[in-house]
Amino acid sequence: MRTPLIHRLLFVLPLALLSGLRAVEQGKASADAKASKRPNILLVMSDDQGWGDVGYNGHPYLKTPNLDAAAAAGLRLDHFYSAAPSCSPTRASVLTGRHPNRMGVFSWGHSIRPQEITIAEVLKREGYVTGHFGKWHLGSIRGESPVSPGANGFDRWISTSNFFDLDPEMSDQGREVKMKGEGSLVVADLAIDWIRQQASGSAPFFGVVWFGSPHLPHNAAPELAAIYADRPKREREYFGEISGVDMAFGRIRDSLVELGLRDNTLVWFCSDNGALQVGDAGDARGGKHVLYEGGLRVPAFIEWPASIPVPSVSPVRCGTVDMFPTLLEVAGVAGGIGRPLDGVSLVPLLKGEMQLRPAPLGFWNAGIPGHFTNPAGIMNKVLPTVEDWSDNKVERVTRRVEKLPKQKFPDDVYAGHAAWIAGDWKLHRISGTNGEKVRWMLYNLTNDPRESHDVSKDYPEILKDLSAEMEGWLASVASSLRGDDY
Repeated sequence: MRTPLIHRLLFVLPLALLSGLRAVEQGKASADAKASKRPNILLVMSDDQGWGDVGYNGHPYLKTPNLDAAAAAGLRLDHFYSAAPSCSPTRASVLTGRHPNRMGVFSWGHSIRPQEITIAEVLKREGYVTGHFGKWHLGSIRGESPVSPGANGFDRWISTSNFFDLDPEMSDQGREVKMKGEGSLVVADLAIDWIRQQASGSAPFFGVVWFGSPHLPHNAAPELAAIYADRPKREREYFGEISGVDMAFGRIRDSLVELGLRDNTLVWFCSDNGALQVGDAGDARGGKHVLYEGGLRVPAFIEWPASIPVPSVSPVRCGTVDMFPTLLEVAGVAGGIGRPLDGVSLVPLLKGEMQLRPAPLGFWNAGIPGHFTNPAGIMNKVLPTVEDWSDNKVERVTRRVEKLPKQKFPDDVYAGHAAWIAGDWKLHRISGTNGEKVRWMLYNLTNDPRESHDVSKDYPEILKDLSAEMEGWLASVASSLRGDDY
């Protein structure tokens, strides 16, 4: 005799419900497994360290054992470029994956626009705990500022307005704190304390550690300067600051081992621009503030044992604009942000599958001067207690950036110096303030790393193609600058 329908349903429904519950549980377990596999991320940046200012690039005097060890253990990026030849613009590119001129960060001391979407904001939305420690230099570090680290996606931040050496004065989420000690080590210890707190949690963390060294005025801790006792004083102080960066980096790296976090923590180190006069640009032309290789190419490497188990050295040209899209893919963030990006994901490079960058790298110094922001005296300079901010230059710059520019930037006037790297070719475009009298120079970086021999007349077709690409990109940047992306 057949079982009545109602009995069959009563038997089947619990099984279906149980199956559904199991599917939900399996889905949750799968999601939890995915979350647990997402790496922790640490971005570490020095300030004004030239490409040659590390032991692993052959410096004759500098001792950087911790940076050397990390570079030797991970993926060394030998042709890595800062987005700009000065600090604030490069920092803006790291956070957004966009050229800094798109958001008006033309030079040092300019503020990031509040309308920008930062990597910290995206990762925080995706469940990461976020922290910023050290140099900010993208606007005010008042607690209520629309361009502070907190307003840009960082849950925890202890930051300075600009460079710092010994005994830094910092903003602890808007509250003035005066620290004691060598600046890089102070910042490293702050970051380590925060990492230690995250180690017991289930959420991955995203930390940004931006040192203030070896930026001028070069005041090394005496014990670090003493390492270079046989060198002239100018070099002792400079090298000593870099040794402070190295020691601080090593302290962070050791803490990851101690906490059992090293294998699945992606650590990305670089400098924010090319070498100072006292520094070493390697075989490159120029230094800080110029768009020649010496001002843009910086030391860089990625260490992530879980995904980069075999050490390697890459000749692929890449840069700080690539950090944003790379980290989104690494964290499993699907989709874009609905705005033009200048970076590309380097995940194929991490997997050993990228032999050539798939898109050119663009640079543009529009000749707009920087804004000096004094890092000393935070209470007076950055955290005034009076309601009127008008006497504070940092705050005036910050407030201006909240509004989109009234000036309309034309699509065919690109003042200043721009550069375009496509494969081994590097094209320079230099013009006056009115965009007229444009001069073009073309170099092959493999044959001529010092950019000494202009071959534009020898390769007219390459000049024609690359100049058209560059001017299309400049038009896109000008469009973003007008606010067309928002």
